[in-house]
Amino acid sequence: MSAAIDTNVLVRVLVQDPTAAVQCAAARRVVAEASARGEPLLVTLCALLEAEWVLRSRYKVERASMTAAVIAMLETPGIEFEHEPTVEEALYLFEQYPSADFADCLLLARATHLGRNRFLTFDAGAARLPRAELVQ
Repeated sequence: MSAAIDTNVLVRVLVQDPTAAVQCAAARRVVAEASARGEPLLVTLCALLEAEWVLRSRYKVERASMTAAVIAMLETPGIEFEHEPTVEEALYLFEQYPSADFADCLLLARATHLGRNRFLTFDAGAARLPRAELVQ
């Protein structure tokens, strides 16, 4: 049986929130069980994007910590990503372009992997990314 995880499960895997200790333990157990069965849990790109927002806005996680958390998930046997090359490229862009948001990096990376060579935006920070163009 294969399964994908919701953002709230993903956040509980990443954060030791004392107000949700039971859920944190359950989330970690689910990942461990999936790994033991050889059936990694899928993290969709949408869930990853939403989790980044929750970590940044609710838990005040810094850029470097966010990057480290995603890298750790990439290396976790019980977790797989919808499109790992997109996630890896988004992490690279996020690290190289501090004016860009993770969402912009993920969107650009996904567009690139879908064969698009331009990323059009009204966001001046995102326009600094490679292949991005500011719409005027």
